[in-house]
Amino acid sequence: MESKHVHQQIAAMRQSFFDELEDQNNPNFVEEVFTMYFRDSTTLLETVEQAMKTISITLAKMDKILHQLKGSSASVGAKKVLNEINKTRQVLEKGNLEGTKAGIWEMRKEYESLKAKLEPYFQLKQANSVPQEK
Repeated sequence: MESKHVHQQIAAMRQSFFDELEDQNNPNFVEEVFTMYFRDSTTLLETVEQAMKTISITLAKMDKILHQLKGSSASVGAKKVLNEINKTRQVLEKGNLEGTKAGIWEMRKEYESLKAKLEPYFQLKQANSVPQEK
């Protein structure tokens, strides 16, 4: 019973946090931040995945792309994606390309999982923010 109450408190605190970030001047701030994150991160992930298929990619260039993705993920609090990026960079640093490919796959998996969790929230929020006709 108490667990349900704690979950309700957490949900209320989360909503309070979102409400604080979003005001009348920018009611969709959180959604916009994540939309930019998903757009930019998708591009970076596709670049990394394509780079792994070419022979001409250098480890330094791959690390630079992963570093960009790391910054984006950290800025929105995508902790699981960030953890996979850090693991992948460590493997890359050792020159292990097969391990790097596996790490990129894990990054993509965590990224898609995060996206799948957030999209319904934003869709529901958007549906509820549309003015109702009287």
